[in-house]
Amino acid sequence: MKIALITDAWMPQVNGVVTTLVELVRELHGKEHTVTVIHPGQFRTRPCPGYAGIDLAVRPGPQLGAQLDALAPEAIHIATEGPLGWAARRYCLRRGLAFTTAFHTKFPEILNAAIKVPLAWGYALFRHFHKPSSGVMLPTHGLHSILAQRGFRNLRSWTHGVDTTLFRYHPQARLYPPLDALARPVHLYVGRVSYEKNIEAFLKLDMPGTKVVCGVGPLEASLRERYPQVRWLGLLPREELASVYAAADVFVFPSHADTFGLVMLEAMASGTPVAAYPVNGPLEVLGQGSGLARGGVLHHDLLQACRGALAVPRHEARARSLDFSWTHAAQLFASYLVPVRRNLPDGDKHVTPLSSLT
Repeated sequence: MKIALITDAWMPQVNGVVTTLVELVRELHGKEHTVTVIHPGQFRTRPCPGYAGIDLAVRPGPQLGAQLDALAPEAIHIATEGPLGWAARRYCLRRGLAFTTAFHTKFPEILNAAIKVPLAWGYALFRHFHKPSSGVMLPTHGLHSILAQRGFRNLRSWTHGVDTTLFRYHPQARLYPPLDALARPVHLYVGRVSYEKNIEAFLKLDMPGTKVVCGVGPLEASLRERYPQVRWLGLLPREELASVYAAADVFVFPSHADTFGLVMLEAMASGTPVAAYPVNGPLEVLGQGSGLARGGVLHHDLLQACRGALAVPRHEARARSLDFSWTHAAQLFASYLVPVRRNLPDGDKHVTPLSSLT
């Protein structure tokens, strides 16, 4: 199948969405699919206000339309709700083409945290964006329930994976020279240092050992100044990041707003257990559907979660990560794609039951 994947998030950006899409494209290529990625690097761009390191395409409609006309894809997937996503949506609607979309990021929560846009307004906008989609792909069953309650339709429960070759298992926290002199236990956070990540809930905890932060973002400068005792590593290549994961004793994930939390899987694949809140994302990754988290500890008190995670065997964290694979994620993704010429009336569309995906 000839697939056009349109995304506002792509390299050299560093985030979970980019990692997901890169791994997805890699899996799809060579499996009777060809994927053409249309991304901001092909357009004139400007920096996203308040988010250094993220560039957005400027008025991409005409160029995007020409690219899609020349490509003549058999399936179109719109991965993000940025300028390229909106332009691709307009292109498809004007030509009566079917397409799928994905809900990777809780932008309504980000807008609320950053500039106090009411959640109801944000969800109304994104519900409008996804309304004509023939399938809205979601990374967790929990997010499926949340969006269904907010009136989203044609939802498809998807999943993510982890590169268990890059993030190799270590039965004990390994040596990593930049962290060797730090007091143990080492509590690690990896991700954007931004509004929606709730990172200060981690930084303000009073506990023994050392806190380490790997990532950049709009709050980095102010948090560095307020928490000088924290070890700030900035942005690292993924190969070096794997060494950092493996050197930590606990991986701390303080976010309430993430749709999944790919960094938790990467830490667990290295053998590092996770401490997180029992919210959508961590509930899916740590598999607490049976009432027992696997590979870490979930608790409404993040300090209690961190203490408990120290007692989780590293082999259990690794074992839980193996429940996720990019091969399975790519197979699900391909199964949800629709031919561009299938333009079904609303009444003919249906939501795939969750039971059929388990």
